[in-house]
Order: sequence, then structure tokens, then C-alpha cells
Amino acid sequence: MKKKPIIYSDLSKKQLENLKELYIQKKVESMSHKELKQYVLEIISHQINDTIDKEEEMEAWREMSVFFGEQFEIIILEIQTKYIDDKNVFGTEIDPQKQRIELLEKNNFDQERKDMWDE
Repeated sequence: MKKKPIIYSDLSKKQLENLKELYIQKKVESMSHKELKQYVLEIISHQINDTIDKEEEMEAWREMSVFFGEQFEIIILEIQTKYIDDKNVFGTEIDPQKQRIELLEKNNFDQERKDMWDE
């Protein structure tokens, strides 16, 4: 009879955490310096370039600000000067709070109209 393969749900939370930590440690130890640099490059690139929403964009901004320190504003000014013709995408960004208020007002108006016809 063939032995049933072990799957992650066979382990307790603590056992699974321990296995993951062991894997991370062994994986990093087995990588060459070049492989480590490439891996870190991919992770940081994904973290910074693949931001999804405003919160992630702000987190990436803070990370860059801390990294560049006092030079951050100078770097930004240089980039702005270099790409002066590009439009400010975030300047025309819709305020989510304003959008929610408008939607609530519209829904209230629609509800009042329905109530009027119910009478």
C-alpha cells in the first residue's frame, strides 16, 4: 500500500512555522552572493515598482525617503527637471473620502425618491 504524502495541513501552526523558518535559513545559506543580490533586486523591485494602491505607494515613498535621507528632495528636483513635460498623475487623483460622500448623498437621494413612490 502506498504511503499518503504529508501536506501542510498535517502540521500544527507551530510545526509549519518552524519548517518555514528552517527552509528560509537553508535556502539563503545555499545561495551564492550573485544569487542573493539578484534575489534581493527582484524583491525590492517588486516592492517598489508594483505598488497597487495609495497606501502601498506611500509606504514605498517612505522607504525611499529614509534610504536617500537628506538627498531625497534634491533627487526629486533633479528627476522633476529631467522629466518636466510629464503630467502629474497623482495631482488629478480623486479624493476617496469626497467620492464616498458623493456616493452616500446619491444613495440617500435615490432612497428618498423610492420612498416618495411607496406612499
